[in-house]
Amino acid sequence: MLDGKQRHDWSIASAVMALVANIHRDPKRSRRLNPSDFDPFAKRQRPIRVGVSVLKDVFIDGKMPPLPQEAHG
Repeated sequence: MLDGKQRHDWSIASAVMALVANIHRDPKRSRRLNPSDFDPFAKRQRPIRVGVSVLKDVFIDGKMPPLPQEAHG
């Protein structure tokens, strides 16, 4: 229950931080910030690097590779 409250509180705080940061940023020099940029509980998605052979299998041969196993921690 404590974890849920912390997540809720951080979601509100990160939304406010993103709002303040976007108000004070220079749109020509920086990107728009999202609440997930400030939220320590937000999951960051990293791109999956694959070789050319996998791309060939998917887009040319129509085969789907197995999904990579995610690390549980």
